[in-house]
Formats: sequence, C-alpha cells, structure tokens
Amino acid sequence: MPYAPTHPQGGYPATDQPPQYGFQAQPFGDVQQLGQYPAQPPGQYPHPQGRKPRRRGLVVGLVVALVLAIGGGATWWVLAERASVASGSSTPEEAASRLLTALGDGDVVGLAQTVEPAEASLLGDMLTSSADELKRLGMLTEDADLSAFSGITLTAKDLRFDSAAAERINDRVTITKLTGGTLTVSADLRKLPLTPEYRDAMVAAAGGPDAASESQTFDIASLVRESGAPISIATVNVDGEWYPSLFYTLTHNILTEEELSWPQTSIPAVGAYSPTEAVRQTLQAALDADLKRVIELLPPDEMAVLHDAGPMLVESLAAEGAEPSGIKVVDLKAEETPITNGTKVTITTLTLEAPGRGRLTIVKDGDCYTITAPEGTQRVCGADLARQLAENAGPGVPTEGLAESTMALAEEGLGLVTTEVEGKHYVSPLRSYGELAISLYRNLTPEQFRAMLSSSG
Repeated sequence: MPYAPTHPQGGYPATDQPPQYGFQAQPFGDVQQLGQYPAQPPGQYPHPQGRKPRRRGLVVGLVVALVLAIGGGATWWVLAERASVASGSSTPEEAASRLLTALGDGDVVGLAQTVEPAEASLLGDMLTSSADELKRLGMLTEDADLSAFSGITLTAKDLRFDSAAAERINDRVTITKLTGGTLTVSADLRKLPLTPEYRDAMVAAAGGPDAASESQTFDIASLVRESGAPISIATVNVDGEWYPSLFYTLTHNILTEEELSWPQTSIPAVGAYSPTEAVRQTLQAALDADLKRVIELLPPDEMAVLHDAGPMLVESLAAEGAEPSGIKVVDLKAEETPITNGTKVTITTLTLEAPGRGRLTIVKDGDCYTITAPEGTQRVCGADLARQLAENAGPGVPTEGLAESTMALAEEGLGLVTTEVEGKHYVSPLRSYGELAISLYRNLTPEQFRAMLSSSG
C-alpha cells in the first residue's frame, strides 16, 4: 500500500511500472525570501506578474543558516545522534520556541530533541561526512569538538507567537507565527575550530582582528511591522509530538513569496522493489516529463515536503508545456553499495532508445566508459576527462587537484543514493548530492584542497 505523508487522494497505482510521460527540472523559487503569509486561496497556483521585491524572513533565514552550518550548539554530531534522544513538544509554538532557545543556550541535547527526526538524520549523515573530510584536508582542527561547535551563537528572549494566526497546512503540518521577542546573533571568527591557516585567512578577509567579532540584536516586532507579516516557522507532528521543520519552513516561505498556496492534497509515495529499480523508474519518469512519478519515488520521510507540495509543482510544470522526450530506458544494470542509512546505486550499463534514432548503450569498465551508438563506438576514460578539464581550465586553476577528483569520480561511477521505507526503495536527491560533493574532495590532498580554495577566492 502506498505510504502517504498526509492525504491519500490522487495516488499512483501500487505498481513498479511507471507511466510514460516525462520531467524536465525547473527552478523552484528564491530561497532567500522567508517569513510571509500566503496571499492566495488554497488550491490556486497563479504566476503573478510585476510583484515588488519584499524584505521578509531575515530572522528565519538566520536560524536556518545556523542550524545547517555551525551555530552555537547546532552541531553535526548532535544531529547525527538525533535518533537516540528523540523528543518533541506538545504544541507547534513550543516546538518552534525550543529550537530558538536551544540555539541560544548552547543546549546541544535540547537542540537535538527539537529537530524533525527524518531531516535531522539526513542532515546529520551529510554533515558528519563533511566534517571528517574537512579534518583530513586540514581545515578543521583534529581536536574540533563537533558536539560544541563554537564561534556563532543565537540568543532568543521573550518569544511570542500568535496562536490564532497559525496555519494548518494538513493533519501533520502547522505554520506558527512568531510576532515578538528578540534574537541576538553573535559571531567571533577567532573562536571557530579551524586550523590557524584557515582561521587567520578568514579573520583577514573579514577586515582583521577588530572586525572578527560582531553582535546584532533583532527586534522581532519591528521586523514584523516592517514586513507587514509575522515570521513563519513550520512544525511537523511525528507520532503525536511537534518538531520544527527546516524543509517545510523554507518551502512555505518560498511559496508565500511567490504568492502560491499549499495544495489541499498530496502525492503519496510509491516506491520500487529494489534500489536499482528505483533509479531506473526515476530516470524513465524524468525522460517522460512525469514529475508526479518522480515525486512518488522520493523518500516519504525526509522528502515529505515535496509530496505535500507535489500537486502544485506538477500543475506548474504542465503549464510550462513540458513534453515527454520519447526516450525509453531499455536496460539499466548497477552495483549496489551499502552506505550510511542508504544504498549507493552505481550505474554500470545503461541502454536508451530514442524514436527514429536507434539505441545508445553506455558500459562502465573501471574508470572508462564505452559508448555505443548507431554512428559507432567511442571509449572515454577518466584520464581523457581530466585532460579536457586541464585544457579548458582558466588561468590559475589548480588542474592537478581537479584532475585527481575527475579520475576518482570516473572510477567510482555515476551513483545515486536510495533509502528504504516500509520495504520500498526511493531515490534521495539530497543524499545523492551529498555523496557526490564528498566524492569530489575524497581524493584530494590537503595541498590540492588549499590550492583550489586559493584559486576560487
């Protein structure tokens, strides 16, 4: 039976064969604008023209940035340990308030107990892997305490919510409205657990030691008056308890900025019978411009927000005239490798058939790929890609490090990460992106990493 994060209506039949449509990726709004009321009735998804830019959601943006990065107490370790200390709040307002006060108190256990469980697991896995690589590459100190990451703090006082204005999106999601109190953001770059080389460079970029420390207090009531709307923080009910949700908060405020509203139904999750089959069906759905099927194949826990926003996204894509490519996935073989809380699916053979053009087959052999098409056969290896990269790199680009990463990625192969929920398999876009990002650095030396940062800065 399909797993529906909210509403069961409109689901795709429980089968492992996707319909023959397609999907072309489209941008999903401006994530910089946060914190507004929706301006359209439920179920209407217009594309307004000529809107004036608005300054909204500064505080929520800061909070999200702190949680995702290195806020005092918002640490990688505690997110990774999320499952062992899970505890929610009795009301949405209490959940949103606990998130902010935990940040300010440096209460790492308290923070861990507020973050939505699936999101915390996802972000914790990604950030823990990143921290390990940053230590190896010499950016983080070896003794950096990831359970007490210092240097940036946020202090909340006298928070007030307008409970009467809270928005119930569905039976699981409620948007709280923060209307009063203060938030003080303090940063001292000299206290970050960076190695001296990177810490000194960051302090110098900020303008020297005198500019390395800064603190600013925001009066929430003043921000609300200026923007004309309270600050929205989304909360999710999991097993009878409420947790703040970073993903729902970001999505809600994107929709609000675009003057769109949440759909009244969601797209249930319908997974595949194996990790490789989940990847095959996702690829076919993308070629068919079938965004609905793509969303069905997203994890129902960590990507629940896209299931709930799905009908609006599907309608928007249809309005833009997306059409199926006509290309069919004839064959897909892959290697399945267990990773933390998921499976990496590395494609080893892929055969596509295009109408009137015949078949294209790509076969992986070590760090080389053999491409067979009606026009002939070509073999491309990691060294070839690295050489092309060096030839096209601009002046000052450290091609040695980039070449090492390119050849290592060619050896590892194209891989997507899947997760399993209730016996079905789903493609996780954020875990896939995180695995790719880590792979880019995994084979660099500290010297190559340093050279890459120098050339980009």
